Amino acid sequence: MAEVFLSLGSNTQRYRHMTIALDSLHQQFGSLVLSRVYESESVGFPGSLFLNMAVGFSTDMSLKDFAAQMWAIELSNGRQLGAAKFSPRTIDIDILSYDDVCGCHAGIELPRAEILYNAFVLLPLSEIAPDHCHPVDGRNYRTLWQNYQSDQKLWPVPFQWQGRDISAG
Repeated sequence: MAEVFLSLGSNTQRYRHMTIALDSLHQQFGSLVLSRVYESESVGFPGSLFLNMAVGFSTDMSLKDFAAQMWAIELSNGRQLGAAKFSPRTIDIDILSYDDVCGCHAGIELPRAEILYNAFVLLPLSEIAPDHCHPVDGRNYRTLWQNYQSDQKLWPVPFQWQGRDISAG
Protein backbone atom coordinates (compact mmCIF):
# COMPACT_ATOMS: atom_id res chain seq x y z
CA MET A 1 0.00 0.00 0.00
CA ALA A 2 1.24 3.44 -0.93
CA GLU A 3 0.69 6.35 1.43
CA VAL A 4 -0.47 9.37 -0.53
CA PHE A 5 -1.05 13.01 0.26
CA LEU A 6 -3.15 15.30 -1.89
CA SER A 7 -3.90 18.99 -2.05
CA LEU A 8 -7.47 19.95 -2.91
CA GLY A 9 -8.44 23.42 -4.05
CA SER A 10 -11.49 25.15 -5.52
CA ASN A 11 -12.59 28.69 -6.28
CA THR A 12 -15.73 27.91 -8.31
CA GLN A 13 -18.76 26.73 -6.33
CA ARG A 14 -16.12 25.96 -3.72
CA TYR A 15 -18.04 24.19 -0.99
CA ARG A 16 -19.96 22.04 -3.45
CA HIS A 17 -16.90 20.86 -5.38
CA MET A 18 -14.76 20.26 -2.29
CA THR A 19 -17.57 18.15 -0.80
CA ILE A 20 -18.03 16.13 -3.99
CA ALA A 21 -14.27 15.52 -4.23
CA LEU A 22 -14.11 14.35 -0.60
CA ASP A 23 -17.12 12.10 -1.14
CA SER A 24 -15.47 10.57 -4.23
CA LEU A 25 -12.17 10.00 -2.43
CA HIS A 26 -13.93 8.46 0.58
CA GLN A 27 -16.03 6.18 -1.61
CA GLN A 28 -12.98 4.94 -3.53
CA PHE A 29 -10.30 4.83 -0.82
CA GLY A 30 -12.09 4.60 2.52
CA SER A 31 -10.87 6.44 5.59
CA LEU A 32 -9.33 9.86 4.92
CA VAL A 33 -7.05 12.00 7.08
CA LEU A 34 -8.17 15.61 6.64
CA SER A 35 -6.63 18.97 7.41
CA ARG A 36 -8.69 21.98 8.22
CA VAL A 37 -10.11 23.85 5.23
CA TYR A 38 -8.46 27.18 4.49
CA GLU A 39 -9.46 30.15 2.42
CA SER A 40 -6.74 31.94 0.50
CA GLU A 41 -6.25 34.47 -2.24
CA SER A 42 -5.58 33.30 -5.78
CA VAL A 43 -1.89 32.82 -6.55
CA GLY A 44 -0.62 33.52 -10.05
CA PHE A 45 -3.79 35.18 -11.36
CA PRO A 46 -6.47 37.62 -10.20
CA GLY A 47 -9.46 35.57 -9.13
CA SER A 48 -11.91 34.77 -6.41
CA LEU A 49 -10.84 33.23 -3.11
CA PHE A 50 -9.89 29.55 -2.98
CA LEU A 51 -10.70 26.84 -0.49
CA ASN A 52 -7.71 24.54 0.12
CA MET A 53 -7.01 21.49 2.22
CA ALA A 54 -4.78 18.41 2.40
CA VAL A 55 -5.98 14.81 2.39
CA GLY A 56 -4.07 11.64 3.21
CA PHE A 57 -4.84 7.93 2.78
CA SER A 58 -3.38 4.69 1.45
CA THR A 59 -3.96 2.99 -1.88
CA ASP A 60 -2.89 -0.16 -3.64
CA MET A 61 -3.27 1.51 -7.05
CA SER A 62 -0.19 2.07 -9.17
CA LEU A 63 0.86 5.72 -9.46
CA LYS A 64 -0.25 5.79 -13.09
CA ASP A 65 -3.71 4.41 -12.30
CA PHE A 66 -4.00 6.62 -9.22
CA ALA A 67 -3.18 9.76 -11.22
CA ALA A 68 -5.77 8.77 -13.84
CA GLN A 69 -8.36 8.35 -11.08
CA MET A 70 -7.61 11.82 -9.66
CA TRP A 71 -7.96 13.30 -13.15
CA ALA A 72 -11.30 11.50 -13.56
CA ILE A 73 -12.58 13.07 -10.33
CA GLU A 74 -11.52 16.50 -11.56
CA LEU A 75 -13.21 16.00 -14.94
CA SER A 76 -16.42 14.72 -13.34
CA ASN A 77 -16.46 17.97 -11.32
CA GLY A 78 -16.31 20.15 -14.42
CA ARG A 79 -12.56 20.65 -14.71
CA GLN A 80 -11.92 22.02 -18.18
CA LEU A 81 -9.42 20.28 -20.45
CA GLY A 82 -6.81 22.70 -21.72
CA ALA A 83 -7.62 25.44 -19.21
CA ALA A 84 -4.77 27.82 -18.42
CA LYS A 85 -2.55 26.75 -15.53
CA PHE A 86 -3.41 29.85 -13.53
CA SER A 87 -7.19 30.08 -13.85
CA PRO A 88 -10.36 29.40 -11.85
CA ARG A 89 -10.93 25.78 -10.82
CA THR A 90 -14.02 23.77 -9.94
CA ILE A 91 -11.67 21.31 -8.26
CA ASP A 92 -7.92 20.92 -8.42
CA ILE A 93 -6.46 17.70 -7.02
CA ASP A 94 -2.68 17.70 -6.84
CA ILE A 95 -0.74 14.61 -5.83
CA LEU A 96 1.76 15.98 -3.31
CA SER A 97 3.49 12.68 -2.59
CA TYR A 98 3.12 8.99 -3.30
CA ASP A 99 5.16 7.12 -0.70
CA ASP A 100 8.72 8.44 -1.06
CA VAL A 101 8.71 8.44 -4.87
CA CYS A 102 10.97 11.17 -6.28
CA GLY A 103 11.35 12.39 -9.83
CA CYS A 104 9.05 12.24 -12.83
CA HIS A 105 6.86 9.13 -12.85
CA ALA A 106 3.71 8.58 -14.93
CA GLY A 107 4.08 12.20 -16.07
CA ILE A 108 3.96 13.51 -12.49
CA GLU A 109 6.83 15.28 -10.76
CA LEU A 110 7.07 14.06 -7.17
CA PRO A 111 7.15 15.33 -4.56
CA ARG A 112 5.11 18.28 -5.82
CA ALA A 113 7.21 21.45 -5.82
CA GLU A 114 4.41 23.61 -4.35
CA ILE A 115 4.87 21.91 -1.00
CA LEU A 116 7.90 24.09 -0.35
CA TYR A 117 6.58 27.44 -1.54
CA ASN A 118 2.78 27.68 -1.21
CA ALA A 119 1.32 28.23 2.25
CA PHE A 120 -2.02 26.81 1.13
CA VAL A 121 -0.25 23.48 0.45
CA LEU A 122 2.34 23.33 3.23
CA LEU A 123 0.21 24.40 6.21
CA PRO A 124 -2.57 21.83 5.62
CA LEU A 125 0.01 19.12 4.88
CA SER A 126 1.87 19.95 8.10
CA GLU A 127 -1.41 19.41 10.00
CA ILE A 128 -2.00 15.88 8.73
CA ALA A 129 1.60 14.69 8.36
CA PRO A 130 3.72 16.80 10.74
CA ASP A 131 6.37 14.14 11.29
CA HIS A 132 6.61 12.94 7.69
CA CYS A 133 9.78 14.08 5.98
CA HIS A 134 9.88 15.73 2.61
CA PRO A 135 11.53 13.07 0.41
CA VAL A 136 14.00 15.54 -1.14
CA ASP A 137 14.47 18.30 1.46
CA GLY A 138 14.65 15.82 4.34
CA ARG A 139 12.97 18.02 6.93
CA ASN A 140 9.58 17.10 8.34
CA TYR A 141 6.52 19.11 7.34
CA ARG A 142 6.14 20.61 10.83
CA THR A 143 9.66 22.06 10.63
CA LEU A 144 9.14 23.23 7.06
CA TRP A 145 6.01 25.10 8.14
CA GLN A 146 7.69 26.57 11.24
CA ASN A 147 10.46 27.93 8.98
CA TYR A 148 8.16 29.05 6.17
CA GLN A 149 8.53 32.66 5.13
CA SER A 150 6.15 34.25 2.68
CA ASP A 151 3.48 36.90 2.55
CA GLN A 152 0.83 34.42 1.37
CA LYS A 153 -2.19 34.68 3.62
CA LEU A 154 -4.69 31.96 4.47
CA TRP A 155 -7.18 31.45 7.23
CA PRO A 156 -9.29 28.50 8.41
CA VAL A 157 -12.97 28.59 7.50
CA PRO A 158 -15.91 26.49 8.71
CA PHE A 159 -16.47 23.44 6.53
CA GLN A 160 -18.98 20.66 7.15
CA TRP A 161 -18.43 17.19 5.73
CA GLN A 162 -20.34 14.08 6.69
CA GLY A 163 -22.02 15.91 9.54
CA ARG A 164 -18.92 17.23 11.24
CA ASP A 165 -16.95 20.46 11.14
CA ILE A 166 -13.57 19.40 9.85
CA SER A 167 -12.14 22.89 10.37
CA ALA A 168 -12.90 23.08 14.08
CA GLY A 169 -10.02 23.36 16.49
